[in-house]
Amino acid sequence: WLGLKKIYSITKQGNYLLRIELQDWRGNRRHIEYSFSLGGPSTNFTLQLSRMSGSIPNALPEHEELHFSTADRTGDSDSNCPKNHLGGWWHSECEETNLNGKYVTPRSRGRLERGKGLYWKPKKGRYYLLKSTKIMIHPTDLKSFD
Repeated sequence: WLGLKKIYSITKQGNYLLRIELQDWRGNRRHIEYSFSLGGPSTNFTLQLSRMSGSIPNALPEHEELHFSTADRTGDSDSNCPKNHLGGWWHSECEETNLNGKYVTPRSRGRLERGKGLYWKPKKGRYYLLKSTKIMIHPTDLKSFD
């Protein structure tokens, strides 16, 4: 994990895309890409997303300010999501996604355990319990790096 301060200092230099790659326990790999902006420490690293493409249904709110929160710092929300679902993340509702949760294997069938694991859950879909995740950024204008 690179850290939010470092990611912020990179992304404030230009326009970047966010790519999230997910692998489930059956070996299926899917991805989704967003154009995004990330605010600095004074905004609790507010994230705003706009879906570009991908092979998995969206599970994160678009065009909405999402504040990064942890169990000891809930951002601008009264939510208990980080306490209940473990790990820091950009929670808007506790059920949509958590890519910083506990590593939970498929044998953990209980709802409580599943909600604390790594998962992706589209609004009108089922939980995708994940074996691995990658979160990457890259500039929209790769020519500037020649």
